[in-house]
Amino acid sequence: MLLNVHSYYSLRYGTLSLDDLIHGMMHHGYDTAVLTDINTTTGSLDFLRKARAAGLSALAGMEFRNGDALLYIGIARSNDGFRALNEFRTRHNRDGRPLPTRPPELGDTFVVYPYGAVPPADLRDNEYIGIRTQERNRIRMEPAAHLERYVILAPVTFAPQDYKLHRQLRAIDHNLLYSQLEPQMVAPEDEVFIPRTQLMALYRDFPQLIRNTNRLLGQCSFEFDFRTMKNKQTFTGNRYNDRQLLIKYTNDGLARRYGKNDREAHARVARELEIIEQLNFFSYFLITDDICRYARGRDFHYVGRGSGANSAVAYCLGITDVDPIALHLPFERFLNPKRQSPPDFDIDFSWNERDEMYDYIFNRYQSGHTALMGAMGTFRSRSILRELGKVYGLPKGDIDRLVNEPEHLLNKNEVTNTILSVYNRMADFPNQRTIHASGVLISELPLTHYSALDYPPKGLPTMQFDMYVAEDIGFEKFDILSQRGIGHIKDCREIVQQNRGETISTDNPKRFFTDPRIAAQLRSANTIGCFYIESPAMRQLLTKLRCDDYLTLVAASSIIRPGVASSGMMAEYIRRHHDPATVTYPHPVFREQLAETYGVMVYQEDVMKIANAYGGLDMADADVLRRMMSGKYRSRDHLVEIEDKFFSNCRARGYDEQVSREIWRQMESFAGYSFNKAHSASFAVESYQSLYLKTYFPKEFMVAVLNNYGGFYNRKVYVNEAKRAGAKVHLPCVNSSGYQATICGSDIHLGFDCLLNLEERLARTIPEERQRNGDYTGLENFTRRTGAMLEQLVILIRTGALRFTGTGKKELLWEAHLLLSSDKRAARAAGPALFESFSTKPVLPPLETSPVEDLYDEMELIGFAVSGSLFDLARSDYRGDVMAADLLQHEGKTVRMVGDFVAEKTVKTKRGDFMKFGTFFDAEGAFFDTVHFPQTLQRYALRGAGLYLIEGRVVVEFGCPSLEVTRCGRMPLKNDPRSE
Repeated sequence: MLLNVHSYYSLRYGTLSLDDLIHGMMHHGYDTAVLTDINTTTGSLDFLRKARAAGLSALAGMEFRNGDALLYIGIARSNDGFRALNEFRTRHNRDGRPLPTRPPELGDTFVVYPYGAVPPADLRDNEYIGIRTQERNRIRMEPAAHLERYVILAPVTFAPQDYKLHRQLRAIDHNLLYSQLEPQMVAPEDEVFIPRTQLMALYRDFPQLIRNTNRLLGQCSFEFDFRTMKNKQTFTGNRYNDRQLLIKYTNDGLARRYGKNDREAHARVARELEIIEQLNFFSYFLITDDICRYARGRDFHYVGRGSGANSAVAYCLGITDVDPIALHLPFERFLNPKRQSPPDFDIDFSWNERDEMYDYIFNRYQSGHTALMGAMGTFRSRSILRELGKVYGLPKGDIDRLVNEPEHLLNKNEVTNTILSVYNRMADFPNQRTIHASGVLISELPLTHYSALDYPPKGLPTMQFDMYVAEDIGFEKFDILSQRGIGHIKDCREIVQQNRGETISTDNPKRFFTDPRIAAQLRSANTIGCFYIESPAMRQLLTKLRCDDYLTLVAASSIIRPGVASSGMMAEYIRRHHDPATVTYPHPVFREQLAETYGVMVYQEDVMKIANAYGGLDMADADVLRRMMSGKYRSRDHLVEIEDKFFSNCRARGYDEQVSREIWRQMESFAGYSFNKAHSASFAVESYQSLYLKTYFPKEFMVAVLNNYGGFYNRKVYVNEAKRAGAKVHLPCVNSSGYQATICGSDIHLGFDCLLNLEERLARTIPEERQRNGDYTGLENFTRRTGAMLEQLVILIRTGALRFTGTGKKELLWEAHLLLSSDKRAARAAGPALFESFSTKPVLPPLETSPVEDLYDEMELIGFAVSGSLFDLARSDYRGDVMAADLLQHEGKTVRMVGDFVAEKTVKTKRGDFMKFGTFFDAEGAFFDTVHFPQTLQRYALRGAGLYLIEGRVVVEFGCPSLEVTRCGRMPLKNDPRSE
């Protein structure tokens, strides 16, 4: 009987989750409802799935609106009708056009108009008019013929107690104060569930409307198969050819990767192909392979990672560079007959090449069958307070205080109490539809069978539901990711070719694993700029492990994760790594299965290994168990079933019950935060590729890092690293620099892209014009050829970009102002001549200058000092008692150091207090790390960038020194002479 039900996917309008709607239907006696969210079918299939499980009948529809104006409600008579509604909405999303006041003919649908929108005589056969309870008296005197076209319209939008929340959401949506809401912006207060018997009683004088409504619903049937895969079913057009093609490609790669006589590899590949065929995943592998082949053809570097790296077939195809046989990675972690949710491949491309990969995928596969995965942005803690604070007109300072100091006494007032009263209810409410970071769907049927499509700013069609719904309905997504680390690798190869004339390759990364120079580089944690291993925490871990081999790096890539570290397993792994003889194992199985990690479960696969070898589960059940334990599986009953099987097997094997319970507890606690080994191994491969470049081509590598706009750190760190590698780093110059950084020999010229306020158009014009017509000969020549205006010219002069003229900055600034003064600019605008040449340059008195001024100019306009360092600006010549290189010799001593702030990390202690870990440069450009415990941090705060005098005790943990800070404070700098 409910033709018009809204969930909270009617964004900033409805307040009911899908579970709330189902509970409301059951509680109030309804067995059928149509979910008609506003301009979206985001929740339709999930609503159908949940309602079916509850024994209810769920139907699909959509409420169509232009802004606040309700136009009509579309109800799908069948799956074809659902598609018709989705296509109608999709067309208007794509074209950016408002909806028409009456829809076109939509097959297999019903349309319900609000009362008064359309005369009954003008209705088509499938169209009706909805009569709300408050409109009953208005139709009493109408002709009987009209009643034939009327149905009951009893919208549901919120719970009775949520009307204020609904109004608050509407105010947020309109960016208005709560008091400024107009009646048409909000729903009537009666859009709540009422008992079905009460609804029937309200319409007892209009039995025709009851019959019409029941007849309409009785003609609707919405069925959906949640079990079958929805992806493109074949790559070649039929499954037989898919099978033959995948076998051919795999065998080609098998010979290349393993050779023709590797029996273990041949057996592994044959077993994988058998499972792939059994689950009909030929097409999924072939499409992924096709994407990778295109990338290789375009010379795009990519990294295949995630659980897909557990597949030897993927390794043979070149989708990944991780050898799963050498690493003992079980294929069942990726794909097995008992897995009830689809796997996916994660393919990383360079950040500036992913768009071309999207273009290829969307052009290669059918239009309408390919889309980006949607995602749902939700209201979170701070955003809730800020949005509601604006709705109630709170000043920014009051909102900041409410967010940052919730217990402050000034927060106790009527307005903030109102805000806090809905805070928990609003938490995790959908706020806006957005795009998944990487997911792409390629479907057998047109995607409008499943939802309408949005067209966000990227311009690519995007599903209205998220990855969780996609998984539930049977989609395997393709993850096409982007990262800057790949750009570092690809660009560095090209820069080495240009600067040294050498052609280098990062293919076949196995050869890097045994290179002694790379091993030494890794052991010294000299890894700035290298993918995944450059952060302070990771460099500390590498130092503590004395890591110099691939397998240890793979383990480090996993144990660095917050969950592993906070559980104490990271410290335990480091201890066992240094003294494996002292390791005790809870059972011999741990020694057999986890010898590589000293009995510590480091990877998700370790849970599977123990469940299999100790608990007697087959690998497919072991993977299901891992997924259940990590919260990625919905069936609690299945977990109980596998748990019973595990303990039954343990008892049959005569294991001590208490030991079995403890092992189960360890697996359960570990599974939620672990990394899969294939993922870690993929990361480690890329780390080695970048580490190879940094080891043998450090200057070129840092240029590549700069031109891909860094990684973990800001540009200052990478310029410092280039200097430490022996490069001479130059400020931008209009006759030497490009848009991005360039290198010639050991000279690195920063590009114009590093100037914070320089217009991109001019930054690109300068090298392009020089390329066309030769070097610039002077200020006037430069200005005439580039069209640089005064404000932009000042930036270039102050950063020394026109130093080739041999004229001082201050003199150039005088010339620029005279050349581009406002009266001359006006004269130029009136006539064809662009510039008037100086017949004679102005004669100026000697102008004083100072290197300190230059450093301040660089800090203002680039963000940091290039021609010197922050130490050059210190008023004091004191540089500390020790340098970073000498810290190990001062273990246990209290020392003073002077550091240039690089980065900080804030963490919360078990008591809820905040502490920080800091990273600094010393005067030699070397890193050192600091620890600021809560009590010290409260008295001596870290306040971001600056030069600090730091006093603390030198603590060494597994060979890694740090400074436990007792006091610290910013050091005073020399004044800019121009401000005195």
